[in-house]
This record gives sequence, structure tokens and C-alpha cells, in this order.
Amino acid sequence: MSSASVKTPLLWAGLVVILDQLSKLWVVGSFLTHESLPVIPGLFNLTFVTNTGAAFGILAGTQSLGRQLFFVGVALVALVVLYMAYKEYREQGQIYMTAIGLVAGGALGNLVDRLRLGHVIDFLDFYFRQSHWPAFNIADSAITIGVGLFLLAGFREQGKGKDAG
Repeated sequence: MSSASVKTPLLWAGLVVILDQLSKLWVVGSFLTHESLPVIPGLFNLTFVTNTGAAFGILAGTQSLGRQLFFVGVALVALVVLYMAYKEYREQGQIYMTAIGLVAGGALGNLVDRLRLGHVIDFLDFYFRQSHWPAFNIADSAITIGVGLFLLAGFREQGKGKDAG
């Protein structure tokens, strides 16, 4: 096992957590809840919202200990699964290691919010006319990019297998 295969996920995860938490601290210090700043009119705002639910506000609602324990548990299970994926894919190349690091960093970034605040801070608000994509954050972006890279690497390997057969 190369030291690069160990370092890559840790570096990506650390970078994501740092950028995610710094961006959220900036938003909290610069905006009132639900305050919005147009960045690209008609397409993108910075809008400070809190999310007590999962991705896209799924299961959002009144905060409760049960809901918090559920989301913390899901994040911890995801991190265990990512560790198992790391063990399985560590010799498969840097794309897998980068993907695992991005997803782990995103999970950790949102977990920090849940443990510290009881909710997740979201602020990236894309929209077209009256249609808004649910607000998200850097951690969510890292998870999405990481899953995309993982799928891309899998499709590339699947294509190589067909060429060899």
C-alpha cells in the first residue's frame, strides 16, 4: 500500500472540512437567516438558511433528539462504509481515493454542524425564475462530486473490461 493511497483521502477530507466550516462561519457572520445576496442575478444567490433535515431538506422539521441521533447515526454509518470502500479500492487508483476523501469530508463537514448547532448551514442558492434548487453548501458539493468521480471511475473500469474481453 503506497503512502499516497493513505494520504489522498485524508488530504481531501481535511480540505473539504476546512473550506466547508470556514465558508459557513463567514455566512453566519455576514448574513441574517434567510438574507440573500444576488451574485449572478437570475441564477445564483448566497442565501443563509438552516436545514434540520437531510439533503434537500428531506425530513426537515422541528428539531428533536431522535432526529439528531438519526442523522448523526447515518453520518457515522456512512463514514464506516467509506472506510470499508477505502480498504477495498485503495489500490485502484487516485480517482477512487479522491472520491472517498471528498465524500468523507462532506459527511464530516455536515456532521460538525449537526453536533455543534443541531442543524446544517446551507447558502448556495441556484434558481431560474421562480424555481429554486434547494440551497446547499460546500460539504454537499464535495459529496456530489465525490460520488460522481466514484461512478466515473467505475464506468471507466467497466469500459476497460469490455475492451479486454
